[in-house]
Amino acid sequence: MPSHDEFAFSTAPEPHRNRIREILRQHPEVRQLIGTNPLTLVWTVALVSFQLALAALMPRFSWWLVWALAFSVGAFANHALFVVIHECAHKLVFRRKLPNIMTAMFANLPLFVPGALSFQKYHLKHHAFQGVYELDADLPSRWEARLIGHSVLGKALWLMLYPIFQALRPIRIKEVPLLDRWTTANLLIQVGFDVAVYLVLGPKALGYLALSLFFSIGLHPLGARWIQRHYVTTEGDQETFSYYGFLNSLTFNVGYHNEHHDFPSVPWNNLPRIRAIAPEAYRDLSFHRSWTRLLFRFLFDPTLSLWSRVIRRNRNEIALDTPVTPDLQLILQEPAGVPGPT
Repeated sequence: MPSHDEFAFSTAPEPHRNRIREILRQHPEVRQLIGTNPLTLVWTVALVSFQLALAALMPRFSWWLVWALAFSVGAFANHALFVVIHECAHKLVFRRKLPNIMTAMFANLPLFVPGALSFQKYHLKHHAFQGVYELDADLPSRWEARLIGHSVLGKALWLMLYPIFQALRPIRIKEVPLLDRWTTANLLIQVGFDVAVYLVLGPKALGYLALSLFFSIGLHPLGARWIQRHYVTTEGDQETFSYYGFLNSLTFNVGYHNEHHDFPSVPWNNLPRIRAIAPEAYRDLSFHRSWTRLLFRFLFDPTLSLWSRVIRRNRNEIALDTPVTPDLQLILQEPAGVPGPT
């Protein structure tokens, strides 16, 4: 496990490509799971409509009820919309890039801050360069880890303010341009939408959406997902962890994180089938069954902190703009005559 005041350093390449190769060799049928799921758009429309309808009711309620509804209802809806944005980043809703971008910006509307398109840029680098400090914005910054330390209060404040800390990390990723036309469009559309909600529905409606955002990825059982994915919680060299609890049914199977890193070309509805087809590939990997239990462990275990991550210098000898589809790349490298995905 990482030391108390520094990340763990690995000389190995990122851990997923070898497992992809082995699963494809033993279970070529897993290739049939690769594709898109356009029905995700239906869920997106339903979730956005639900959040806006609930926001429209907020002026009738007292502020304490606005907070309670944001924690108990809005957080789950917004977290699911984050997962939709994640699916769009990997082009798993539609085959073409533009419809995925439009779906992501639409899903972003109830999320208060304009993060859909910037998330896409930095998340794809996280897949290609997992653990590379200069390119992986999923890693906390060193100043961030030093500031938060090991105390319960520090870690609780970090989770409560997680969207702010996450928004500051791209400053570290100097090789990726911060703004482009799509992130600028995302920013302008989101600001316009937030202003419209404030003017038409009132401050409580906008407050509900903002609170739903902070709870959905912050000091909440759902916020433990950010710990679950890559924080080292066991002895050994494992650095990606899955969650196999019941909340996957409310979050588009986002807990299947090893499976997703192994096969980023597989949409959310097929992720559980990867583990079902190749159980031996995941049998010896540690995993989590409860985000709530993990949340409390992270807060109260002084050996777990923002330093509990693995970093590396190995960039896998790939270019900065490499497509993040190692599963498809390995399939395309198969000998001629071997059928690919349908």
